Amino acid sequence: MACRSPRPFPVPWSGAARRSVKATGAARIFVMPRSRRIEEPHGARFLTFSCYQRLTLFGTSVIRDAFAEHMLRVAGEARLRFFAWVIMPEHVHLVVSQPTHPQTTASWMQRLKEPFARRVLARWRQLDAPVLARLQDRSGSFHFWQRGGGYDRTLVSRDEVYRKSTYVEENPLCRGLVESLDDWRWSSWFTRCRAVAWPSPVCDGLQTTAPEGSH
Repeated sequence: MACRSPRPFPVPWSGAARRSVKATGAARIFVMPRSRRIEEPHGARFLTFSCYQRLTLFGTSVIRDAFAEHMLRVAGEARLRFFAWVIMPEHVHLVVSQPTHPQTTASWMQRLKEPFARRVLARWRQLDAPVLARLQDRSGSFHFWQRGGGYDRTLVSRDEVYRKSTYVEENPLCRGLVESLDDWRWSSWFTRCRAVAWPSPVCDGLQTTAPEGSH
């Protein structure tokens, strides 16, 4: 499981992003406000967003392949830098930084989530997939993603980026989904350490049934 390939790190956050500083002797502890999203060029963020009602909508390898390909294409177009990512059966984790040109997290997240959701839901309607009954709200609308922005935390130090990146990449192992990270290809660990490039040769789009066992 050991991987010696170095993980990239962002530049340190500027003083403008550190809203409060407490000094204890020579040590300094930077305290970020949790109630406000700070958009800073090259600043690192830890993001988590979930499938609707936390159903295991990423329960098949084909749909995980399709989202990985879509996600990395959007990252390239938006000039994002991923430090770590993983696609789990019911949620996605990202450790990411943004480029210098004006762009908000909400804008590229919309490009990441909405087109993919439309594509998947359209395919499942074609298949009359049973899972659709669980994706419909009271108004009759269908959802792939859980409502709201998900979890969004600003990372203010290299140590915090490292710890969150390690958590993200080891998530499949900690969840008991695999016995080795070599067995979960939908992550930055696998693509970095195994030198795998997306789109994956096994990705054949969404020509498959929806996950029957979503729970």
